[in-house]
Amino acid sequence: MTAVWNLPDFDDHEGIHIFRDRESGLTAIIAVHSTALGPAAGGTRFWHYSDPAAAIIDALRLSRGMSYKNAMAGLPMGGGKAVILSDSQGNKSDAMVEAFAKSVDSLGGRYVTAQDVGMSADDMIAISKVTRHVCGLPAAADQAGGDPGPSTALGVFLGVKAAIKRALGKDSAKGVHVAIQGIGSVGGGLARLLAADGARLTLADRNGAHATSLALELGAHVVATDEIMSVAAEIFSPCALGAILDETSISALKVAAVAGGANNQLAVPADGDRLNARGILYAPDYVINAGGIINVGVEYLKLGDRKSVEARVAGIPDRLHQIWDESAASGDNPAKVADRMAQAMIGRRN
Repeated sequence: MTAVWNLPDFDDHEGIHIFRDRESGLTAIIAVHSTALGPAAGGTRFWHYSDPAAAIIDALRLSRGMSYKNAMAGLPMGGGKAVILSDSQGNKSDAMVEAFAKSVDSLGGRYVTAQDVGMSADDMIAISKVTRHVCGLPAAADQAGGDPGPSTALGVFLGVKAAIKRALGKDSAKGVHVAIQGIGSVGGGLARLLAADGARLTLADRNGAHATSLALELGAHVVATDEIMSVAAEIFSPCALGAILDETSISALKVAAVAGGANNQLAVPADGDRLNARGILYAPDYVINAGGIINVGVEYLKLGDRKSVEARVAGIPDRLHQIWDESAASGDNPAKVADRMAQAMIGRRN
């Protein structure tokens, strides 16, 4: 078995913590990438991995992405991520959540958790009864916190509009064809915001009935999940799971820009060059999708209210344009430029 520190995605992480609780059935990994800027913040993912080693790789990649995301969002927080390994049936008990909360608390605040795939708001409330190192808790309408999905969707919407401006020279989404992959909390919220701005939408989701329902609501078109990346559109917006941009899928794209909320969209770093070579504008995922962590980060650090969150989210387009300007000047692809900026902020160099 390959040692963790020899894995390609190991980036001098400060800590890789594995927790097991036989009684509850918990197996969890908490990866702390960097605390240079503050406590390592990142959500908890509850997921079934056919190969358990893949969970470690996921935690490594996601925690590094959170370091970069928090730095580029201007938050005084580092990067971390937790993965709870699910069985194939997705069984999750109260005892398992409690055991995980104790695991988080044992790190003494080096890691701050929040909601991610497979975890609910109720899970966050349960965790908060055991440890204070959790965010995304219910909040009043004018306060930071609560479900991070709407803030993520807002940031992605503003980022998509920035990509429309950059790639197409248009000031609104009116009449622009956007293909959205995944219409959960973020993708669905994005679809509604784009529809309200006059965009023409094509949707795809593993839940076909949900896709059809939302399409009827918004006047959108639906295609199968294996067709969405080859739709002739102007913007492709991936809002499901990551690693969907690879040599094969990039060659099939028929869009001017890729801008969406999924994490780790590039399968390998070279895929950023492949997009660049095709003249397809790319919005680095951890920059465009930072709205959720901004919301819960402001909550945890007590940096302001809902208006403070919205003001910070409104800065996402400026950061994207800064990246694109540097990309155009240097010739490096936007993902590489964003990584370089984030690494400088946290005192890292590759």
